[in-house]
Amino acid sequence: MNKNESKYFNTAVRMDEALILLLEKKDFEYITIKEICEKAGVNRSTFYLHYENTADLLKETTAHITDNFLSYFSEDTQNITQSFQNCDLKELMFITPEYLTPYLTFIKENQQVFKTSIKHFGSMGFDGLYSNLLKDIFNPVLTRYCVPENERKYILKFYLTGIMAIVMEWLDNNCTDSIDSISKIITNCVIGKLNEQNL
Repeated sequence: MNKNESKYFNTAVRMDEALILLLEKKDFEYITIKEICEKAGVNRSTFYLHYENTADLLKETTAHITDNFLSYFSEDTQNITQSFQNCDLKELMFITPEYLTPYLTFIKENQQVFKTSIKHFGSMGFDGLYSNLLKDIFNPVLTRYCVPENERKYILKFYLTGIMAIVMEWLDNNCTDSIDSISKIITNCVIGKLNEQNL
C-alpha cells in the first residue's frame, strides 16, 4: 500500500468509526453527512471522494465490522466450510473454545460496536449475513446431522437467540465475567440441547 492508498484507507476507517459513534446515539436515517464529516474530522468534499451518499458509507461500515470480526479467527476456522462434506462430525461442532474464544474476545474488545450492530441489525445489512450463514454454514452442517430441512431455520433461530441472550446479559454487565466462564455457560446450554435433540 503506497502513501496515497494508506491515506485514503485511513480516512475511510475514520468515517466508518464516525458512523458507528453516531449510530450509538441516533438511527441511521437521521444521521447527516455534515455530522459524519465533523465526527471524522474531514470536509464534505472528502466524503464525496469516497461515497455517493450515507448508504454507501453504511455498506462499507458493515463490511469493516465484519472484516474486523473475522480477523479474530484463525485461518483454519475461517476455511472450515471447505471440509464440510468429508470431515468427522465432531469437527462440525462450533460450540467449542476454538470458535467461542475469538467470538467473545471480539465482543469484549468492541462492546459498543457490537451493541450498535445489534441495535441496527437490519439497516446495517446483517440480516443478509445471517442468510449467508444459514445457506453456507448451518444448512450443510445440519444436513450432515440429518436434520429435516423444514426444521433447520427453527433450530438455528433457537440456538442463535439463546447464545445472543447470554452475550447480551454479559454485555449488560460490562463483560466483567471472564471469556472462559461465558464460553462454558454457552457450551453447557447448547451441548445439553444438542443431546436432547439427538443431533
